[in-house]
Amino acid sequence: MSENTTAEGFADLGKILVIIPTYNEIDNIERITSRVRAAVPEAHILVADDNSPDGTGRRADELAAADPHLQVMHRKGKEGLGAAYLAGFHWGIDNGYDVLVEMDADGSHQPEELPRLLQGLRSGADLVLGSRWITGGKVVNWPKSREFLSRGGSLYSRTMLRVPIRDVTGGYRAFRKETLLGLGMDQVASQGYCFQVDLAWRAVKAGYTVVEVPITFVEREFGASKMSRAIVGEALMRVTSWGVADRLGRRH
Repeated sequence: MSENTTAEGFADLGKILVIIPTYNEIDNIERITSRVRAAVPEAHILVADDNSPDGTGRRADELAAADPHLQVMHRKGKEGLGAAYLAGFHWGIDNGYDVLVEMDADGSHQPEELPRLLQGLRSGADLVLGSRWITGGKVVNWPKSREFLSRGGSLYSRTMLRVPIRDVTGGYRAFRKETLLGLGMDQVASQGYCFQVDLAWRAVKAGYTVVEVPITFVEREFGASKMSRAIVGEALMRVTSWGVADRLGRRH
């Protein structure tokens, strides 16, 4: 799959917005935004900051003052990844963006691979997932225990929900605006990994074309991971209940 990183390389897709939720990412925010701008110069960035105590929001404001492609959404507090993305989706759609991208702030989602996701949309997909668990995908600097947990979570979700997606928990994604509008975003209440599973499952059930492209997921170098037992527990309970309800013919 060819990649295009030249200016205006993806103008045919319309306006592109990369949504980057942040909470205490002061060490990463400048790195990640500058890499996005270099990888896809025509893309715009929305930093959705959950009132980070470390000053991430203030630093993002300083960066935005020097770059008209960068906007900052200041949220009241830490409400979770899912809530931040939903707020970003609504903001992007309201402001005329045609493609909306999910990307972590910590560098684990490499901006240099964003053209690969956008090329997937250009080729006809409605939703493109950056996948660690298909041929060509991999993780860097992960202990085997975490890889086992992630692979197991995707396998369990894929089996329970009967979706043909290898990396259903992955969070590096590119959506067409029309796809998001058709998913019933306002009905999504889940967070973290579970939020990602929820959106992917909705897309498959709605009949959208979902494509996975390989990515290299790199463990963060700076700051602390937001993953917790509560997030994993929520995902396990919700996926189980959704799978059972689906088999019983009940609505999601």
